[in-house]
Formats: sequence, C-alpha cells, structure tokens
Amino acid sequence: MHSHSLNNWTHDHVFLGEKHAQNERRTWFVVALTVVMMVAEITAGSFFGSMALLADGWHMGTHAAALGIAGAAYMFARRHTGNARFSFGTGKFGDLAAFSSALILGIIAIQIAYESVLRLVSPASIAYAEAIAVACLGLAVNLVSAWLLRDDHDHHHHGHAHDHDHDHDHPHDHHDHNHGHDRHQRDNNFRAAYVHVLADAATSVLAIAALTLGMYTGWARADAAVGLIGSVVIASWAYTLIRDAGSVLLDVSADQRLERGIRARLEAGEDRITDLHVWQVGPGHCAAVISLVSDAPLEPATYKERLHGLKGLSHVTVEVERCPHH
Repeated sequence: MHSHSLNNWTHDHVFLGEKHAQNERRTWFVVALTVVMMVAEITAGSFFGSMALLADGWHMGTHAAALGIAGAAYMFARRHTGNARFSFGTGKFGDLAAFSSALILGIIAIQIAYESVLRLVSPASIAYAEAIAVACLGLAVNLVSAWLLRDDHDHHHHGHAHDHDHDHDHPHDHHDHNHGHDRHQRDNNFRAAYVHVLADAATSVLAIAALTLGMYTGWARADAAVGLIGSVVIASWAYTLIRDAGSVLLDVSADQRLERGIRARLEAGEDRITDLHVWQVGPGHCAAVISLVSDAPLEPATYKERLHGLKGLSHVTVEVERCPHH
C-alpha cells in the first residue's frame, strides 16, 4: 500500500480543550498582572519598611508561580500536539499542572493555619490601617484576575471524533442529545488558576473583615481566628482539585452516562460487551476501548457507526470476537 493511501486511514490525536488558546492567553495575562503586583509590593515594602507589604508581596509570588505552571502547561500541550511520543496527545498536561497547583494550594492552606495558630497563642501587634490598605489592594488585583479567568460553565464542548479500530474506519462527528457529566468536560488547569486567585481574594476579604473588627474592638486574635477559617476553605478547594485532576491522571472512568450510552447502542440482539474502558484524554475528550462478543459478529465499522453522535467520545477502538460455542 502506498504511503499516500495510508494518509486516508490515519488521524491525529489532538485532544485539547475547546477554549485552549483563549484560556492560555488569559492565564499568561493574569501571571503578568500578579508578577507586576508582586514586584510593586516588595519594592514598596522595602522602601517604606512595611512588613505587611513585603509579606503580601512574597505571598503573591507563590500564586504567580502556581499560575505560571498553568500557563506553561498550556504552552507545552499546544507546542507538542503533533509529537507522536504522546500516544493519546497532550490533553492531560493541564491536569498534571492542576494537580501540582492543588498541592501548592494545600501547602498555602497549611502555612496560613500554622501562622494563625501561632498568632492565637501569641497575638502580635498589628498596624491595622496599613494592613487593611494592603488587603484591599490585593483584593482589587485578585478580583480583576478572577474576572479575567471567569469561565462560562454552560458552554458546550464539541469533540472531534477520531476513531480507530481493526478495519481503520473513521466515522464523522455528529451531535445528539446525549449529554455526559460535566466533569470530563472541565479544563482542570484553568479551574486551578481560577481557584488560586479566588483563594487569594477570599483570604483578602476575610482579612479585611478581621482587621476591621480588631481595629474597632481591640480583639487582636480576630485576624488569627479568621485565618484558620480561611485555611480550612482553601484546603477543601485544594482537595477537590487534587481529587478531580488525580482521577484524570489515573484514568478513572470518566463518565458513567457515556458508558451507559455505549452499552445501550452496542448491546443489540446477541451482541454483548465483554470489556469496556472509557477514560479522559483531554478536556471534553474521552477515549474508549471496547471488546464485543457475538454469535454473528459484524464488521467493527458497523459497531462504530452505532456510536456516531455520542458527545465527548473522541477516540474509539473496537474488537469483535465470535462466541466460542458457535
């Protein structure tokens, strides 16, 4: 068979999210904004001798690093989409970055909790007016960043069906009303970046409330008490990110509804699925390996034709065997 004929039967493995390019641009813009804010706070803190500005500046640096991981993952995934070394594409780089960002977020939560406990035991004197001003400045930056990283959770992801089986049949993509769970459609990398700025914004809001309370009531431990509450909230967000990104990295079954849809379409007559694996290969993209047994097996292309229109199913391998007693 000539090489030009083979091109008709081959396909790429580009399983990036629908908004990959847009999310990459937004993420890098927020990284730049965070770095500028970090440098400004550290410079001002050093010049004016403000520990509050210095502390918040270095804290912003931690978030800049985490956001930089998200941006680098987008860039790497985009640049290596045609690299054949990645068997199922580079769609999971975002989840790897999200997992790393979630770990950083967890460390931040532990650090806040530790410092809060120390201040509960030994309250420190606080320059309330300066601290509130710094918290308000940080909140403004984080609200702008959160707005830039906002996502329309109601948008639809349209997967391009690139299927592969033993007869190398390639069905075309169609749409139907089978809507899978939203989890496999999420861009966990973008979500991790959003959670970072949201966590920082929540910390700023809690800090402003606690500092205002302390300034007017004289209760020095208010800041530390609210810090503990914030650390618990941030830790819960980190756990959710670790769970969701880790599930993708470990190829946990992506969508039970999609699995039921596959079974409903393929198990007709005497055809039975003996082995079914469905996993996420990128935001809004799932792959499936399906083994069928039948008394009167049909061509793999026939079974794949039945799967046309299953939303999110982007790569399919079908194996068909005749029932042994026949």
